[in-house]
Amino acid sequence: MLNHKPEKLEDELCFSIYSAQRFYNHFYTESLRQYKLTYPQYITLLVLWEDQRPMMIKELGRRLNLDTGTLTPLLKRMEKNGWITRSRTGEDGRKVFIELTDHARNLEENVKERVSVSMSSLEMDNEEYKKNVAIIREISEKLYKTNRKLEELERQANFG
Repeated sequence: MLNHKPEKLEDELCFSIYSAQRFYNHFYTESLRQYKLTYPQYITLLVLWEDQRPMMIKELGRRLNLDTGTLTPLLKRMEKNGWITRSRTGEDGRKVFIELTDHARNLEENVKERVSVSMSSLEMDNEEYKKNVAIIREISEKLYKTNRKLEELERQANFG
């Protein structure tokens, strides 16, 4: 079991992840500038390119770990810039489907190649990259499980 007492900011895992995330956002902003894409827009496209089908906004949010309040303005900007279309279906029109435009499909390989070229400038080989992804994924999973446990304890305390 971890026995950690916070003392210095640079020794904190949370700050290391926070800093890396900020640097990655800037990295992607620069990499994707010619396409006028932000990092959140890019990862949205990755999900849509991966699935190659219209997707409900709720499912897209789940895949991206974003709530609809965050996702909706992002999708509106992407629609305005010609990357996606949004369409409403269902009896009450509340189901919103997101679909790639031809523009997005046509630029998929170009965008991915641009990111690949940028990624190659990182001082990291394939093995190190995969190892880092696995470590961060493991941390994310542990945090997710811990958060669920804490939420359950909170519910029990409020209703117990």
